Amino acid sequence: MLTPHSEPTRERATEPAPARAISAMLPRPRAGGWAPPVPRTGSPRPAYELPVLLGIVAVAAVLTLWGLDDSSFHGFYAAGVRSMTDSPVAFFYGSFDPGNTITIDKLPGYLWPQALSALVFGFRPWALVLPQAIEAMACVVVLHGLVRRWAGVPAGLLAAGFLTLTPVFVGLGRSVTEDSPFTLLLLLAAAATQRATERGRGRRLCLAGVWVGLAFQCKMLEAWAVLPALAVTYLVAAPTTLRRRLLDVALAGAVAFGVSLSWMAVATLTPASDRPYLDGTTDNSAYGLVVGYNFLTRFHGLDAAAAGSVAPNESLRTAGTGPGMGDSVWKMFSPGIATQTGWLYPLAALGLAGGAWALWRRRAGRTDRVLAGHVLWGSWLVTFFLVFSFGSVTGHTYYMGVVAVALAALGGAGTVGAWRACRKGGRRAWALPGVIAVNLAWCVTLTLWYPRFFPWSVPTAAALGLVALVALVLACVRRQPRLVTAGLAAGLAAVLLVPAVWSASALSLRYNQPGSLGRVGPTNHRVGNPLATLGPTRERLLAYLTAHRGGAEYLAAVPGWWEAAPYIISADAHVLPVGGFTGRVPHPTSGGFRELIDTGRLRYVVLKRAEAHRSLRHAVTPTDVIMRWTVGHCTAVPPAAYGSGDRTETLYECGPGHEANGPHHVRVPYHR
Repeated sequence: MLTPHSEPTRERATEPAPARAISAMLPRPRAGGWAPPVPRTGSPRPAYELPVLLGIVAVAAVLTLWGLDDSSFHGFYAAGVRSMTDSPVAFFYGSFDPGNTITIDKLPGYLWPQALSALVFGFRPWALVLPQAIEAMACVVVLHGLVRRWAGVPAGLLAAGFLTLTPVFVGLGRSVTEDSPFTLLLLLAAAATQRATERGRGRRLCLAGVWVGLAFQCKMLEAWAVLPALAVTYLVAAPTTLRRRLLDVALAGAVAFGVSLSWMAVATLTPASDRPYLDGTTDNSAYGLVVGYNFLTRFHGLDAAAAGSVAPNESLRTAGTGPGMGDSVWKMFSPGIATQTGWLYPLAALGLAGGAWALWRRRAGRTDRVLAGHVLWGSWLVTFFLVFSFGSVTGHTYYMGVVAVALAALGGAGTVGAWRACRKGGRRAWALPGVIAVNLAWCVTLTLWYPRFFPWSVPTAAALGLVALVALVLACVRRQPRLVTAGLAAGLAAVLLVPAVWSASALSLRYNQPGSLGRVGPTNHRVGNPLATLGPTRERLLAYLTAHRGGAEYLAAVPGWWEAAPYIISADAHVLPVGGFTGRVPHPTSGGFRELIDTGRLRYVVLKRAEAHRSLRHAVTPTDVIMRWTVGHCTAVPPAAYGSGDRTETLYECGPGHEANGPHHVRVPYHR
């Protein structure tokens, strides 16, 4: 006698060997069709689960760790890490320069693992990339556990595999950006929320608040975008009274709020003279850094200046945006983002819509675990999808790590649900061949933007897709369930081939270099970093400055991080970066700059000639004012004195006895 979970042994024996292997990993179809069986807490793990998961993690390790010794320094972040290894104060505040003059333009939490790695392994490029690779592999494991507990072992393994083969995930593991630890911390928050929701445990929900607060130290207010998904999941599905659920959510929110603002509180309560200036602000406030510079400036039409923030450089705001990258929901479907993140949009949409339909059909109870999972991942995906659609990401695809995990989770659940419906037969059986055909067409469409990038992948994927569709159509028409698993295997191979090729291209320096900003594929050709080394000219200049430093605190002042980074990365030199990341930060002020010179703490200034001449014509930013004063009041050192043949830079000596009297003498008001 057959049960809903059994099949004729004779039928399974006639399946091809590969199909039998995959079929053994998939759950038996239920009478309910699409809906997955509710996973049992504490149930024994299938024998295949751990080996398959270890295999997926091994693939993730290869994709993220391969070529790690060819890593390069990112000029801005590497300079910050180098400075953070010098002192506890620099480490805590995220100082950009060794003199603790100014911070990086973000909260420093995401750089703490890199600084610790540099302290353990030495300040080397690969030491700064290693933490992100480990965090990316941890994301695979945590995502598998989350989806397994929600939709079963096969869905969990598929989700882990989907994430591993998503190019943006590979890029995050090979980058020095903040999104690898950020994504991991939000996944840990989701895991805590999932367990809290199952039994109505407020303490576990508070743990989720702690993880969100730590994620805030990586990407500030973006971390709070996950709070609606976590809160709604607990409010909808926790098995306790509404009053208790509301109290638990409020308490967890307070924990998240407190942990999030902990660094800001310390920075605010510390006297400004005892910490570095907070970059990106006009008033040296943590509020201006977080709310103004790193939030309001991301949205057109919002007044960031009112929050104490400098305006971003327009060139930085629009750099590398690529086709279709305007502020609208269509941006998420543009080739610049979709080729890094969105290869599985149709599968994820199937998982979200198909799961919702199945839950409605079987009238799932409020505390149903499957319902909770759909609420969590559906809210997560929709929230971040909209935030990134209308917020400026300046072409930085590494922002999309949090979108990739939701797509992988819903894609894994949707694939297993469609497989189950196809095995059962009926009209719903056509969902699986339909979504594979749509997803394959979507992948092929994206490749049309890059026709010369591994062109063999498209016909190969099309051939596999044709085999899959034939098998699945035959299975639907003739009701032959034994063909479903074989068709699914071929269909997944077809759909994943192109994104897998993109991800694997990261193993070549031509398409990705560890230490870069996370983009993988034909749009990334960045190899090496000119800011990582001084070069012979600057080495001679550094030697001259060191020999003639006297008792000065700073070797020299330079305009902006771009000029300061080589000295910091190569020599840990105490240079004074003027103007911060954008060059528009009023630090030091013109009065403060004069005071540094008058007190002997600063003697030399290095200026680009083009910038110096521009500042003489019009002084727009505080940095322009300082450069204009330098040209008018300081003496240019002959290049022969420090053996420089570079005519693009000029070294000025300032201080008593070195007043300039040339035609460019300019008086600038003295402001403190």
